[in-house]
Amino acid sequence: MRLQIFSAIALLWVQAAVSKGQMQPAPNPDKTAVVDGSNAFAVALYGQLRNGPGNLFFSPESISIALAMTYAGARGPTAAEMARTLDFTLPPDRLAPAMGALLGDLNAAHSGYQLHVANGLWAQQGYVFLPGFLSVMRNDYGAGFNEVDFETATEAARETINRWVELQTNDRIQNLIAPGVLSRETRLALVNAIYFKGDWQTQFEKAQTKEEEFHVSAAQATKAPLMHSERGFNYLDGGTFQALEIPYKSGELSMIVFLPNAVDGLQAMEQAMTASNTKQRMTQLRPASKVVLTLPKFKMTQQFGLSSTLAAMGMPLAFDKRAADFNGMTEKRELYISAVIHKAYIDVNEEGTEAAAATGVVISRALAVQRPQPPIVFRADHPFVFLIRDNRSGSILFMGRVTDPTK
Repeated sequence: MRLQIFSAIALLWVQAAVSKGQMQPAPNPDKTAVVDGSNAFAVALYGQLRNGPGNLFFSPESISIALAMTYAGARGPTAAEMARTLDFTLPPDRLAPAMGALLGDLNAAHSGYQLHVANGLWAQQGYVFLPGFLSVMRNDYGAGFNEVDFETATEAARETINRWVELQTNDRIQNLIAPGVLSRETRLALVNAIYFKGDWQTQFEKAQTKEEEFHVSAAQATKAPLMHSERGFNYLDGGTFQALEIPYKSGELSMIVFLPNAVDGLQAMEQAMTASNTKQRMTQLRPASKVVLTLPKFKMTQQFGLSSTLAAMGMPLAFDKRAADFNGMTEKRELYISAVIHKAYIDVNEEGTEAAAATGVVISRALAVQRPQPPIVFRADHPFVFLIRDNRSGSILFMGRVTDPTK
């Protein structure tokens, strides 16, 4: 079995340039603050995106990293709005090194799986960027610098960036940047790609997978392939819901499933989710010696724009061509975010998980062990929320819900 999680983030068609560099270490408290902020933003963004119908999947880690790079060039009220919305609690001179330290951890040698993060910049040739901004991109985000010609060869620039994303994600994210997203006014494309490949710690037996009913609501069911396993897991009985941790090989990453007791309990559980109680619930997981687990195989692809969502969450100035302030990138007061796009894919099966996500931000020029206990039944045959977490840092890499595994 293989697990592949790729999060490709295409960010920032800003006006900046960078060359390759090394991540800088950060104090542990600052790194913890970065993770806590990123996870808080993850839950807040989920709260916005959950209002749409059906399945949901996205990479909050990718979006946070990409917007953190954008934030490095923001100033004044624009920066203040971004910091509040993205839950950046550290001052800029500590945030970027802390992000760099987290990225360094994600890129460290791993046992039993692969996890790799890569950043890149594609800048309009000849455009002047501030040395301080370039230094942050190089030293803290390790972003490689490439010059392209958005003004007269926009399509060629788009294809170049897309090829890099495909390479970094083993072809799981293709054509990230659609025709028309870039223009002759684009000044920088900032791209972050995360690649993860690993196995479940204990695979599901394919022979045990059966077509059974998945209750999409109290009144409606559909046939779906449900996987089965019976063994020990970290578990939480939350009263109105159950939570279960399913580890990947080495135990350094896990999928955590939040399952409401009631078939129609998803909406109420989602409404009650906060950054604080989500964090608390993950710390309350305890070893259960025997759990009878049922989990559907599922595959989904999601794509949506985030500009209006992020503006509604509290950072409208960044999208205002008259008021946006990205003077930390260039001395010219002419940049604003013209689009934020996100695309995500996940495939969960007996062997593990394969997932990919991509985010594009377009910045344009304005004109403990317990005693044996009875088996716990964790039957995820109705809608549930899940996330994939880096257990070493606590960072939520991916998050979503399954309302119908056949869709």
